Amino acid sequence: MPSDHPLLTGLKLELGYFSGRAWQRRETGGAGVILRFERVVPRRRGRFQPLKESEITPRFLDRTIRALKRWKYEFVAMDEVCRRAVILPQPRRFVCLTFDGGYKDLICAVNPILSRHGVPFTVYVPTAFPDGVGHAWWLALEKIVAKEDRLRLMIDRSERHFSMRSIAEKNEAYEFLSGWLRRLPPAELAAGINDLCGRYSVDLAALTREAMMDWSDFANLAANPLVTIGGATVNNFALSTLKDAIALREMTMGKAVAETAFHREVRHFAFPFGDRDSFRRAHVVMAKEAGFSSAVSTIAGIVDTAGRTNLHALPRIDWDGRLTSLRAMRVLLSGATFAPVRPTPKPEI
Repeated sequence: MPSDHPLLTGLKLELGYFSGRAWQRRETGGAGVILRFERVVPRRRGRFQPLKESEITPRFLDRTIRALKRWKYEFVAMDEVCRRAVILPQPRRFVCLTFDGGYKDLICAVNPILSRHGVPFTVYVPTAFPDGVGHAWWLALEKIVAKEDRLRLMIDRSERHFSMRSIAEKNEAYEFLSGWLRRLPPAELAAGINDLCGRYSVDLAALTREAMMDWSDFANLAANPLVTIGGATVNNFALSTLKDAIALREMTMGKAVAETAFHREVRHFAFPFGDRDSFRRAHVVMAKEAGFSSAVSTIAGIVDTAGRTNLHALPRIDWDGRLTSLRAMRVLLSGATFAPVRPTPKPEI
């Protein structure tokens, strides 16, 4: 996904759709695309919504499925993605729908919509959340910044103060603090968010339970033959913040827990966060060593054919929920806005 402001990005994509329709020439290139979504919830009120980019509405998901059918995309599961990536081009390009995070939206909104359309999809499970020990710190941070005008906390052993009276100041503070927290090693991340929640009376555990599915929810979801269950570590930490041995253990333990819970092999993996700052080339190798057939990132791109895309560093189009234009989506799916699909995008090292 281009990194401009969403309004500018949307304008560029709209212009790309109408100006010469270069995307039509690219739409036959590559094997297909993997789409990433996170939350599917009704539109929220309020001007401060720092997580809106990770949210789409149920109506938009339904519109997307209908549009993809009109555009003649073939819906496939992750096993088929891996097969299409190593064979010669097929007459139709594929689209694979994936969902990260394990939110209750999956059982409340996603499963009914996609089941009605008969569309397969993949869900990546960070197992600490259904176990009841995970912490959705980003939700707590959003709640704290939303209700406070001033904020103070310890950063690098010194107390920092933030004034957040305007929406712009709140957005700036949230962006800084979420970036800081995500880069912290696990113990420091826990200390930082617990300090914030303690100071500002937010029940992190209750907030996480309210948002995330438990094992019973996942069992109901997994009973749907259209659903592929994938792994996403245990605790959903950015792998770049972990020592290599711990990162590999997060992968293998997450796989083992999910396989025990679902009584099936878990063959596919999603790098937590999945951008270039959150994992390294060594983690791509680890995903293969851990026994996964594929691993997906959030590095934008399309999946190429004939083995030219690394199955353990698959690109995904991480849809920005602040955009609601299907024309913009069609340009992105075509690959016209990305660099050429060769060589395969890889994380920086």
